[in-house]
Amino acid sequence: MASQENQDSDPDLVTGVPASEFDKTALLKGHVGDEPVVLARVGDEILAVSGACTHYSGPLGDGIVEGDTIHCPWHHARFSLRTGEALAAPAFSPLGRWKVEQRDGRVFVTDKLKAEPQPARDARNDPKRIVILGGGAAGFAAAEMLRRRGYVGQLTMLSADEDTPYDRPNLSKDYLAGTAEESWIPLRSEKYYARNNIDLQLRTNVDRIDRDAGTVVTANGQAIPFDRLLLATGAEPVRLPLPGAEQPNVFVLRSLADSRAIISATQNAKSVTVIGASFIGLEVAAALRTRGLQVHVVAPETYPLEKVLGKEFGAFIRSVHEGHGVHFHLGTTPSRIDDRTVQLSDGKSIDGDLVVLGVGVKPRIALATKAGIVTDKGILVDEFLETSVPGIFAAGDIAEWQDRAHNERRRVEHWVVAERQGQVAAENMLGMRRPFMSVPFFWSAHYDVTIRYIGYASSWDAIEIDGSIEKQDCIVAYKKGGRTVAAASINRDIGLLECEVAMGRPTEHKAA
Repeated sequence: MASQENQDSDPDLVTGVPASEFDKTALLKGHVGDEPVVLARVGDEILAVSGACTHYSGPLGDGIVEGDTIHCPWHHARFSLRTGEALAAPAFSPLGRWKVEQRDGRVFVTDKLKAEPQPARDARNDPKRIVILGGGAAGFAAAEMLRRRGYVGQLTMLSADEDTPYDRPNLSKDYLAGTAEESWIPLRSEKYYARNNIDLQLRTNVDRIDRDAGTVVTANGQAIPFDRLLLATGAEPVRLPLPGAEQPNVFVLRSLADSRAIISATQNAKSVTVIGASFIGLEVAAALRTRGLQVHVVAPETYPLEKVLGKEFGAFIRSVHEGHGVHFHLGTTPSRIDDRTVQLSDGKSIDGDLVVLGVGVKPRIALATKAGIVTDKGILVDEFLETSVPGIFAAGDIAEWQDRAHNERRRVEHWVVAERQGQVAAENMLGMRRPFMSVPFFWSAHYDVTIRYIGYASSWDAIEIDGSIEKQDCIVAYKKGGRTVAAASINRDIGLLECEVAMGRPTEHKAA
């Protein structure tokens, strides 16, 4: 929520503001009592909603308005200004709304409005039984959307995890750094699943999908019938085939249990070696450096994240970490992990109490392949996220879909993408036929530097920098064929939101 200092400087919307305030802006920050509220102009109307995003309390007054939708500047959630509904993850809860009156050239916020009910939907052809495999981003988002859209049938979630669905991005950021409490990590409380009649079965491994019988068979032999099935099994960390890689002081980071284990191990450790300069690897480096450990990063690249962000951005990220005391060993790879030492391919060795592998993940597609569902680099899906088998859908890290904007197949391992695909898959399992067209988005935190990234660029032929990377004030556009296919920013939230909106417009697709 907005700080008290900022809130006190914003106008009290109960006492009103001049209508002329909206001559040059579509958004006006204010407050009603102790609650931040934003006024948004939509045509000739002025609407009032909560000023704090329901995801991480991002300041919506610093976002943008497009039509009757407001975009959060932090993690790009979207809300309806008319109903308050969270239209796109990572937010799920709606915004509060207030009545607005205009009189005598002033705008006043009066009574708080009741939550807007979901519009009526023809549910006569809804499937009776939906099963979701996976308790991660896509699985949770699908279950939440199904109930939000009024689905009343049997809904079962099967998760191999020991914890209810949680906020995975935080596992390598604030939670690992010790600045976020574990109580913040669950996406919803355990009571949420019971209250919404979601049969969440944890610690449940699935052995196979019986397409003919329309059942999912668990490892203990339980057969669970389905009329629609969502595959949301996510990805698993890559483990390097190195001598010593299975030692107890070697960790990967994917689950909440993994993050807990690393945190526990740091209690008696002074140093850590991170293998891999991926986003996860570097976030782990930043988090453990925040905890006071000596940190070494080993990677084969010349610059960290060069393949994703380019040389100049990669050099900047390296300088940020080095400024916080991280030691880089680039252009080399590990050859062996001993009890307290990592041997490198260049003949050098690093002393370290802990080793964390951050060398990427691979999609869990074995169940689909075994069931005869068409796979490639992931599970192939159409624009509605349906697989080659009617009635079976896939979302998240495993889904390989046709991106109509760029006319190529892609599989993206981003948390927000997985959540939004889960939402779209849920609606399509109810027959709503909504194509997945969301612009990919992710964010990465490195100490006090946050990078936000939109789009997808496996390659580019030009990079254009607006502003200064070194001064932490920039938008970096990645161009292919003269067109922006991705962009990264530091402290340019409005510009990046505007770029995302432009990339998502249908007219942009036609121009490709």
